Amino acid sequence: MSAAVLLVVLLLVLTATAVLSMRFDLQSGTTKCISEEINANAMTLGKYLVVNPYHDSPLSDTHKVNVRVSSPNGNNYHYMDNVESGNFGFTAPEKGDYTTCFWAPEKLPPKTITVEFDWRTGVAATDWSNVAKKGQVDTLEVELKKMYTAVTHIHDEMFHLREREDEMQQFNRTTNSKMATFSFLSLLVCLSVAGLQFWHLKTYFQKKKLL
Repeated sequence: MSAAVLLVVLLLVLTATAVLSMRFDLQSGTTKCISEEINANAMTLGKYLVVNPYHDSPLSDTHKVNVRVSSPNGNNYHYMDNVESGNFGFTAPEKGDYTTCFWAPEKLPPKTITVEFDWRTGVAATDWSNVAKKGQVDTLEVELKKMYTAVTHIHDEMFHLREREDEMQQFNRTTNSKMATFSFLSLLVCLSVAGLQFWHLKTYFQKKKLL
């Protein structure tokens, strides 16, 4: 029972930390891509912002970027050209690695663009304060919805882990079968070489009339 509770707590921690928040530098004329594994039917939200190096002055076109979010099969779910900020949100129709790419046109002299990027998936992608505000529900109902969403995500993760375990077992069975075949062939080769050596020695001794 304690192991099951520990597993649930561990999965809850994993789902609660499904947030990718970062700041990175992008050189003009280059591309930077970030990938995130998302389960099918999971919600994902992203927000990005180019840090203004001029503080009070407007951001120039030299510090704007192009952004594209694509699915594992190459379908585009978000695309923006020459922007300084933006956001995206969708429910993943398929499971796999979704990729967000940022790139900036080449400039002379080269420019360094700093981008802040926040990407949330699963339970972390739900804005529960807005849910409560829009639905006019009390705190208890919101907590129940959060728990239901978390349990659903845990359920999906457990099936995912089971699939990975089945794949690993199949891989182990295949590897063991190949190793057994290799061992048998190695033994066959060794016996063949030993037989040839014995036949050669016997023939040699017979020619020398030692046998």
